[in-house]
Amino acid sequence: LAGGVAVLNVGAATEVELKEKKHRVEDALSATRAAIEEGVIPGGGAALIQAAKVLEKVDLSKLPEDERAGYSIVRRALEEPVRQIAENAGLDGSLIADKCKNEKPGRGFDAENFVWVDMFEKGIIDPVKVTRSALQNAASIAALILTTEAAVTDIPEPPAPMPQGGGMDGMM
Repeated sequence: LAGGVAVLNVGAATEVELKEKKHRVEDALSATRAAIEEGVIPGGGAALIQAAKVLEKVDLSKLPEDERAGYSIVRRALEEPVRQIAENAGLDGSLIADKCKNEKPGRGFDAENFVWVDMFEKGIIDPVKVTRSALQNAASIAALILTTEAAVTDIPEPPAPMPQGGGMDGMM
């Protein structure tokens, strides 16, 4: 955008469809602003896997047990986006995550085409600000839960019984 201004006309057949499209445009605009503000990293969880690899090199032997447990939880959580993307594509998430750890930085799994690619070349990127904010918010919520003495949750309801089949009721 040379002039810094753009006009996007969004149209749709129904009001519901229009709201959905408008939401997607606003989401894309926010992601673009975040990318301009703080830059981009390889997407698809590839950058997070590289961060997890750095945590694996930390000597945990001198840390208390609870801090070692915290490191393990964070390492596992950093691998979860790659796992989930692979599982959504019908693959074994753990296998893809393990293979991603051994890829060179910037390479990751393209779940749409089932190939390993340079994420920047394929345009699979995430804004740094979005990824950083997600990690900070997750850590904040985890800390809040750890320091809370009680939590209120919904009681899981048992699944409803299978409804009776159609046809002639009471014949059996």
